[in-house]
Amino acid sequence: MQVPVLGGGTRTYVDLDTAATSPASAAVARAVADFLPRYSSVHRGAGARSQYASARYEGARDTLLGFVGADPATHVALFPRNTTEALNVLAFRLGLTRDDVVLTTAVEHHANLLPWRRHARLRVVDVDAAGTFGPEDVIAALDQRPVPRVLTLTGASNVTGWLPDLGRIATAARERGVLVVVDAAQLAGHRPIDITALGIDVLALSGHKMGAPYGAGALVGPRDLFSSGEPLLVGGGAVRAVSFDDVVWADGPDRDEAGSPNVLGVVALAAAAEELGPEVWPALLGHERALTAALDAELATVPGLRRLGPGTVDRLPVAAFTLAGVPHALVAARLSHEHAIGVRSGCFCAHPYMSRLLSLTEDEVRRFHRDAGAGRVDLPGAVRASANRGTSTADVAALGTALRAIAGTPEDADRYRLDEHGQYVPAAPSLTVVRG
Repeated sequence: MQVPVLGGGTRTYVDLDTAATSPASAAVARAVADFLPRYSSVHRGAGARSQYASARYEGARDTLLGFVGADPATHVALFPRNTTEALNVLAFRLGLTRDDVVLTTAVEHHANLLPWRRHARLRVVDVDAAGTFGPEDVIAALDQRPVPRVLTLTGASNVTGWLPDLGRIATAARERGVLVVVDAAQLAGHRPIDITALGIDVLALSGHKMGAPYGAGALVGPRDLFSSGEPLLVGGGAVRAVSFDDVVWADGPDRDEAGSPNVLGVVALAAAAEELGPEVWPALLGHERALTAALDAELATVPGLRRLGPGTVDRLPVAAFTLAGVPHALVAARLSHEHAIGVRSGCFCAHPYMSRLLSLTEDEVRRFHRDAGAGRVDLPGAVRASANRGTSTADVAALGTALRAIAGTPEDADRYRLDEHGQYVPAAPSLTVVRG
C-alpha cells in the first residue's frame, strides 16, 4: 500500500514489524473467505452450517497437533486467543503453589513470566553480555534445590531472534522429571517444530505471528493434564450440568474452552499450519537466512548503530539496535514518516531482557520503574526490525538506506515533537490518511 511521507507524496509501505504481528497470508485469507458463508456456532447444532463448522473446528485440533509433531493419542490442542492466554491457562491448570519453583530465563516475553510469577516462585537463568545462555546454564539451575516443577522458556527471542538449544535443554529437564513448556510465539512461523523429537511437553503459539491474524492461538499439551480439575475460564460449553450449588465439568478439551469459540480464527490458524507444511521449509529457511544475512550487512554500515544481542549466529531475521544520540522512538518515527518503513521501538514486552541488553544498572532499572509509575514516556528502549517470509531483501536494503540517511541528518530531529504517548510525531504534520 501507499502511505504519505513528510515533504509530500507517498511511498510504498515496507513492513519490518512482523515480530509484532504478521498480515494474513493469501492462503489464510482464501480459507477465511471460503468458510465465512458457512460460518456457524459449533457443537450441539443440528443444522448443516453448525455441523460443518463443528467439523472444521474439531478437525483443526488434529491439524495443529500434526503441525507441532504431537501425538493425537496422548496430546490435545486447545484454542485460546493467543500465546499469552495459553500460558495463563496452563499456569492456572497446573495447580502450582508458592512452594513450587518455575524455572525460566531472562530472555522471556512478559507472557512467559507474569503468569508463572502469579502462581509460583521464579528461578531465572540469566544471560551473558550477548543476551544468550547455554544448556549448561539451564542444567545448573535445574540441579538447584528445590527441583523445579516446570521449566518454561522461549523457542526464539522476540527481541533478537536468538534460538536456544531446545533439544538439549528439554532432554536435561525431562531426565530430572521437570515439565518442559515452550513459548513458540516467535518460533512457529519461522522454523519447523517437532515436540516429540525435542522432548517438549507443552507448547503455546499464536496465529497472528504466523500469517493468521484472526484472534486464535493454540496450547498443545498432554491430554491428562486437561482431563480433570477446574478450568481458568468458566461458563457455557465448559460444563455438562449446572445447578446453583454444583457443576459437572465437560471432558477436555471443551472444559478449557468456555463460551462461544472463535471458529473463524481457528479455521485461519489451521490454514496457516497447513500452509507451513514440510515441503515449504527448505525454501523458506533459505529465504530467512538470506534475510538475516542482509539485515546484518545493512546494519553494519550505519554510523553510530549499536546492535543488541548475539552476532552472526543462527537466528530469526530480527534485529534490535540503538542509534547514537537519537532516541529509539525518534528513529522509529523518522523511518515511518520519512521512509514509509514500519518498525517497533521500546522494550518489546521483554523488560528484564532489555535491561540486560541495554546494560542498565540496578539503579537505572529502579529509575525506569519510578518513571514508568509516574507516567513518564521517554523511557529506555531500542528499535526492532523484523522480517518474515513476505519480506524481500530489497525491503532490508531500504532499511539500511533509510538508517544511513537518519544517522547523517541529526538536525532533522527538530521536525518532530514527543507526544503524551511517548511517540515522536511531525511538529507540523502532513496528511496522515493511509491510501490502500
